[in-house]
Amino acid sequence: MIKRVTVPGLFPPPTYSHASLVEAGTKLAFLAGAVPLDEKGELVGAGDPVRQAEQVIGNLREQLHAVGSALEHVVSTEVYVVSGETSVLSAVWEVVESSGLSRGPHSSTLLGVSCLGYTGQLVEITATAVVPEPEVA
Repeated sequence: MIKRVTVPGLFPPPTYSHASLVEAGTKLAFLAGAVPLDEKGELVGAGDPVRQAEQVIGNLREQLHAVGSALEHVVSTEVYVVSGETSVLSAVWEVVESSGLSRGPHSSTLLGVSCLGYTGQLVEITATAVVPEPEVA
């Protein structure tokens, strides 16, 4: 269903693929950015990008579950981090890697940005995922 491609002539990515190929006719879910808010709309992990990334992954997991998918079916993400420091981006990426998203591995872009939509928000992740057909018993 998903073919993960690492291009031989390019530098090998450590925990993601260069491309993900999905056959036509497969159901895809295009998810809005997962943000570090709890179920009450409160910011989780103020000032802590790693804690916010953990909350974002948890929220992304819930979004995927709601549409019949899961982290291992994600084909592409964009990870936004409010920072210009490579070490901060790397710390957030470690959370992404340990989440199960790297099992594919999915295709991803990691970006340092100047601000995001909610006051105090430091991390956001958008995703595209395959929604597998239900197993027939």
